[in-house]
Amino acid sequence: MPPPTDTLATVLPAEDRSREFHAKERLALWAALALLLVWGANFSVQKAVFNALSPGGFLFVRYLIMPVAAALLLWSRHGAHWPRVGRADLLALLKLGIAGHLLHVTLVTYGIHWSTAFSSSLILALGPVFTLLILRAFGLERMTRAQVIGVAVACVGVLVFLSDKLLGGQWRASGGDLVLLVAAAFFSYYTVAAKPLIERHGGVTVMAYATLLGSAPVVLLSLPAGLRVDWLQVAPLIWAGMLWAVLVSAFLGWLVWGWVNAVRGVARTAPLLYLMPPVAGVVAWATTGESYTAVKLAGAAIALGGVALAQYASSAPRDPVRESVGPVD
Repeated sequence: MPPPTDTLATVLPAEDRSREFHAKERLALWAALALLLVWGANFSVQKAVFNALSPGGFLFVRYLIMPVAAALLLWSRHGAHWPRVGRADLLALLKLGIAGHLLHVTLVTYGIHWSTAFSSSLILALGPVFTLLILRAFGLERMTRAQVIGVAVACVGVLVFLSDKLLGGQWRASGGDLVLLVAAAFFSYYTVAAKPLIERHGGVTVMAYATLLGSAPVVLLSLPAGLRVDWLQVAPLIWAGMLWAVLVSAFLGWLVWGWVNAVRGVARTAPLLYLMPPVAGVVAWATTGESYTAVKLAGAAIALGGVALAQYASSAPRDPVRESVGPVD
């Protein structure tokens, strides 16, 4: 005997909602994987652009474009009535903009220029380790024994990974990796400092305001380098690479990543970021001929294993280290 009509009306919409939810999750997974390809390839794209424009020239143009994109995003969401932010939070957003853009992105730009694509992607993947150490330093997080082991393993992996440069006297390349380590630490600070602001104002508002407030100092500092570039002689392919790096990889990329996290949850999405160094390595090998020894690959695997252990050893719900997700650039 068929169920009553009212029962069918209750069951079918629930099944439809379930199918819609799973379809949305599949779409989010594919979007995340596509974004990881974009981010992994972006290391090689950026190196080509930096070689053509200089890191300072790239930063100059990037931070003329980024605030315009941030303003258009706020306009599309709120029209002329942008969200009100109190004086204390506005000051906090200014500090966030300085840490995330003036310090982190500037250091990342020069670090990538001085290092290699694969090294850059691996060093920046150490962000969760720095987040854990910052939280511990401020007394906000207690490190478990497994997390301590994870940090130690990650450090050993980095030393093994960089051993060819350190032992071979490639000090400039090693200096680039050191700069990237400092940049990763600044992004970890950004992650910790942004969380209460995001809880109050939302991720889009925080990202947009931090971009607007952090852009002016970068433009001022990079102005001399920007004026030295003969912009009329810049090749169309370099312009395309620059717009790709700024608008597609950085700005649009983080909007997509925010949507993916909202659909799948941070805990299920963040581990996908461990795919970014392998993607960056393969793209660099295919496009620039970058090569890797067995020792280097082993060091990368050890370092990423240590980061994973440090990031996921805690069983606390909504652990802030577990929600530490990659670079802001």
